[in-house]
Amino acid sequence: MRKLLAALIAGLFSAAVFAQATPATPATPATPAAPAAKAEAKKDDKAAAKTEKKAAKSTKKTAKKDAKADAKAEKKS
Repeated sequence: MRKLLAALIAGLFSAAVFAQATPATPATPATPAAPAAKAEAKKDDKAAAKTEKKAAKSTKKTAKKDAKADAKAEKKS
């Protein structure tokens, strides 16, 4: 009887230790999707600004070229 009682008590202790061996991990909150959308919007804004800058530079270059051609034509006349 003593051996049976000792085995049962040992079993209870081992079950209690096993149950506590892996503590529950706390749930992590879901990250909102807004930062990703914000990053995309920022990226699009940068691309649009770059395109506008390029277009302005091209326009300026064309205007300068036309002015130079006009000045050359006036000089010949």
